[in-house]
Amino acid sequence: MSKPVYVGLDIGSSRTKVAVLDADRQLLGYAIKKSGTDFSVTAGICLDASLEMAGATRQDIANAVSTGYGKSNVEFVTTESKTEIGCLANWGRHNVSGIITLIDIGGQDNKIVKLDQEGRRSSFKMNRKCAAGTGAFLEEMSYRLDVPLEDMDGLARASKEMVKLGSYCTVFSATEVLENIRNGKKVTDIVKGLFYSVIKRVLEMDLPTEKVVMTGGVVAHNAYIVEMAAEMLGRPVIRPEYPQLAGAMGAAIYAINEKGDAGSADPNRLISEGELQ
Repeated sequence: MSKPVYVGLDIGSSRTKVAVLDADRQLLGYAIKKSGTDFSVTAGICLDASLEMAGATRQDIANAVSTGYGKSNVEFVTTESKTEIGCLANWGRHNVSGIITLIDIGGQDNKIVKLDQEGRRSSFKMNRKCAAGTGAFLEEMSYRLDVPLEDMDGLARASKEMVKLGSYCTVFSATEVLENIRNGKKVTDIVKGLFYSVIKRVLEMDLPTEKVVMTGGVVAHNAYIVEMAAEMLGRPVIRPEYPQLAGAMGAAIYAINEKGDAGSADPNRLISEGELQ
């Protein structure tokens, strides 16, 4: 007889993330895909792919919780949806000890969530006004520079003299980028300047606590952004093993808790240093 699994679905405006956990909160399977124009269809594709990785079927799902921009577009969710902030906080309190600041850099917005010593949410801030400092910003800049988005991390690392950009606005930054290219600046130095502007934009939203954790799709694909943030803050920054799945895993933990079946899970289990990147 198959063991029950718990599903968290984070349907973002840019990417859909699905995580399948067991009762001990161990990640069994996951899937990430562009959300596209039909959130329900994409969520279903990701669900089946993550269940296949987990060696489970839809009949094995004991509970499922959705979050994100398209959280209401999922027909097979068995429990009411949760907010993105709530799911990030839920992931943080079960995975990282102490007073922490969670910085999530997504495709369309940035979130900063602070947790106290007991794992309770003490404050949060979001940037929804424009795409500046988000994944959409970097996607637009990669288009302007005519370089693949997946190459930007390596290009930034190769920079010898960063070009600082004066504007946060995506439109004005694009103009600045073109001017720097015309003036002979190296693409590597421009890309590092773009990374710097993303970090600076986020850090200006709120003053981080001593322990900082960075999550989200931008962090998942651009580890150098975390290293730059650590340098700017003057202290280490935690990048978990699956940065893009924090929200989905937080939703899955809600699914476990609300079903009232935590199995043999230790409610205070934290990420060990060996599980961090």
